[in-house]
Amino acid sequence: MTFRVPRTSPILMKHVYRKIFPAVESELAYWEKRANDIPDKELRKQALDSIHTKKFHCQGGSVYSILAGSNWKEAIRFIVAYQTISDYLDNLCDRSTSLDPTDFQMLHQSMQDALSPGNEMKNYYFYRKEENDGEYLSDLVRTCQNSLRTLTSYQVIKDYILELEGLYADLQVHKHVEEEERIPRLQEWHENHKQKWPYLSWYEFSASSGSTLGIFCMVSYAMGEKMSEHLAALLFDSYFPFMQGLHILLDYYIDQQEDLAEGDLNFCNYYQDADHMKERLLFFIEQTNKHVQHLPNRQFHEMVHNGLVGLYLADPKAGKLEGGKEVTKTLLQASGLRSSFFYLNVKVYNKWKK
Repeated sequence: MTFRVPRTSPILMKHVYRKIFPAVESELAYWEKRANDIPDKELRKQALDSIHTKKFHCQGGSVYSILAGSNWKEAIRFIVAYQTISDYLDNLCDRSTSLDPTDFQMLHQSMQDALSPGNEMKNYYFYRKEENDGEYLSDLVRTCQNSLRTLTSYQVIKDYILELEGLYADLQVHKHVEEEERIPRLQEWHENHKQKWPYLSWYEFSASSGSTLGIFCMVSYAMGEKMSEHLAALLFDSYFPFMQGLHILLDYYIDQQEDLAEGDLNFCNYYQDADHMKERLLFFIEQTNKHVQHLPNRQFHEMVHNGLVGLYLADPKAGKLEGGKEVTKTLLQASGLRSSFFYLNVKVYNKWKK
């Protein structure tokens, strides 16, 4: 089956629920079985927890498989494997037995290798005591490499996806070290990139680096044999920082109370006040919409943008925040009717699941 890129939200949701989500479930079932066979108890726990609690990351990312046309299943295979690496490593760093940046860098070398078909496997656990994962992480890396190996336009997207991966990996290292080192490291890191993106604060730059959407978008287009030098540059500039920043800032926005209770770093806490935060979220919404107007399949990228806003604001956590209802109303109005469609759709879907 080949997907045509949907032009309306209801058609997109039909594809998502009937085709994409079942394919994601199938891929995750395979990796869950592999995770169950991990010999080391701690690595097994973190691998299984990452699959059970972060499945929605794979579901959301796999929407981009529509751009791959007849290769949509291969795109899902890549997206699920790559996102599973990301979620697994996030768990290992968040609940780490070490706070060693060298350890975190070595773990995230796997994400660079996953995007580099010619790279050999390494001992990604070299700097930690838990090592025996039964080749789980290496098999995830090999799956991604195999998906990319046959891409005729891999060289066109290579530098862009590796830059996005490098920013993501740097963020994960800096935000998981000793607590007193985190903010200074993130601020210094931002200073080194400030010339290229001067309109971002250090916490907005960090948030924009924390998404995998740009990689999924480029790989899916390449799998659909629609990639060119011009398109790759357009996609990078559209997704970083705005689409990716909007994605992660909304994620942090709804998690404010949870992160406060658990003492976790939350980038939304660094705005001057609630009004400043709302103003900047509106800026990211406006800039995301502006930049996707120049992309092919514009309606698809608009729907992803609208879907992000609707999806996150429909989360029950958003309504429990101080001023949450007002912020939700303002952001939905700024995003347009399709965001309200996704918002109501997710609300109904969540009730149906219960």
